[in-house]
Amino acid sequence: MGTRILVVDDDAALADLLAYNLRNAQYEVQTAGNGREALRLAREVHPDLILLDLMLPEIDGLDVCRELRKDSPVPLIMITARGEETDRVVGLELGADDYIVKPFSAQELLARVRAVLRRAERQQADSFHEPIFRHRELTIDLARAQVFSGETEAQLTATEYRLLQTLAASMGRVLTADELLSTVWGPEYKDDKEILWVCLSRLRQKIEPDPKSPVHIVTRQGIGYLMPSAEASAGVA
Repeated sequence: MGTRILVVDDDAALADLLAYNLRNAQYEVQTAGNGREALRLAREVHPDLILLDLMLPEIDGLDVCRELRKDSPVPLIMITARGEETDRVVGLELGADDYIVKPFSAQELLARVRAVLRRAERQQADSFHEPIFRHRELTIDLARAQVFSGETEAQLTATEYRLLQTLAASMGRVLTADELLSTVWGPEYKDDKEILWVCLSRLRQKIEPDPKSPVHIVTRQGIGYLMPSAEASAGVA
């Protein structure tokens, strides 16, 4: 079975065009024209990726994203005709992995799709020699791609998991924003600081005992971010 993509847009002509381009790239595609149908198909079909328009009838895209993130880490790209920062930030804070602003080319669409799917496929660590990584009360089960804060499993998206994995693999070393963007999202994202900031904020909310005073992912102002070594202090949030 091929990679399954669910396209959600109430503009039928645009949805058909997106489906056409994706099928030409050898993806299996289904479409939904409203938020309610999107939620139904997401749970029935179990797509590998969802392209989700924000402006939808019945249930808007942000509410669809919010509902999906209650129990699903499915990779999700927001599609919006609005380029305002607030729309992008809200969607990213709700758990979207990426965004694309209308109008966009087929080449840009496919590049975004491939980048997000590539991150989702990197669930097996290639930088560790042990199946379990621990940092204070945080545990990363690399064999199962699961993360626990104490006894509670943290429900991470593929992008959040990859970001955490990248920082853990370089424990004790500061990684710049450019390094993190290029490693986790891809070199084409190296200037998109906004998507990194929002993802870091969401990740801290899920794994830090006190997100306002992080101990797992700390900031070195003007330099970058790191996971401190076990003997290091927490540093500056």
